[in-house]
Amino acid sequence: MNLFGKIILLLSVFFSTVLSAPIKPIPQSMNVDQEKTALGQKLFFDPQLSADGTISCASCHDLENGGDDGRKFSIGVNGKEGNINAPTVYNAVFNFRQFWDGRAEDLKAQVFGPIENPVEMNMTMAQTVEKLKQNTMYLSDFAAVYADGITEENVADAIAEYEKTLITPNAPFDRYLKGEKNAIGSEAEEGYGLFKSKGCIVCHNGVNVGGNFYNKFGIFKDANSSALGRYNITKQEEDKFVFKVPSLRNVALTAPYMHDGRADTLKEAVEIMSEHQLGRYMSEEEIEKIVAFLKSLTGELPQSVKKNRL
Repeated sequence: MNLFGKIILLLSVFFSTVLSAPIKPIPQSMNVDQEKTALGQKLFFDPQLSADGTISCASCHDLENGGDDGRKFSIGVNGKEGNINAPTVYNAVFNFRQFWDGRAEDLKAQVFGPIENPVEMNMTMAQTVEKLKQNTMYLSDFAAVYADGITEENVADAIAEYEKTLITPNAPFDRYLKGEKNAIGSEAEEGYGLFKSKGCIVCHNGVNVGGNFYNKFGIFKDANSSALGRYNITKQEEDKFVFKVPSLRNVALTAPYMHDGRADTLKEAVEIMSEHQLGRYMSEEEIEKIVAFLKSLTGELPQSVKKNRL
């Protein structure tokens, strides 16, 4: 598809979203299996899932601080550095695919990625299963939940079930959408208007304010990205520099931004998006108002995380 065709497609998406509810509030809870969730929570925080016993899922997804690790690139086993910015795990259940390149179709499929990545946890799932089978606690816990005990599928299933609970409802903007008009200030409200009128809403809409389709990074200006995105999966030339659109939920807590961590602040991120994705200029005042709106997307921590603080 050429550039003109892509612009037409984006415009059609834009008008279809603005004529309906472009952003929807996060639900208050998710339907989950509580026993699987409890088991998945143990696994999520357990560094035994890594080859050197130092890295857990929580190492790169700090639930106290936005659900990511605050780094440009994450640090894995033996101090190895990755090559792509870790996305937040919060509200990942609402993404249509997982990972920047969308290679995992859901949370369960996603679990295999970091465990088996040589620069993250550096274990095969088969090795993980054998390691867990040496732990009497896990033998008992898995037997209580799964008829076939500890298997690769069950490890992934339990972690994914826990991750489904990692949602952040009741953001000021969600309360605003539900009719609490004083939940956000006038600057954030004007920022939301600009977010729509400038075209940001084309890619960042829905429950997760993003995370629901792919787009090229650098539509109007070459973004000079070394990461190839979807091309690594499809090997199709048109998929070079195409990434899953990230969620903007809790974005004020998840700096640095972009797949390569190139933006240190929200202001800088908005400027980059304006130039590369929208092809338009925004004034300092407009950017400040959009940033105020983005800050209103910070929701409440899940109950399980709040309890850990006590």
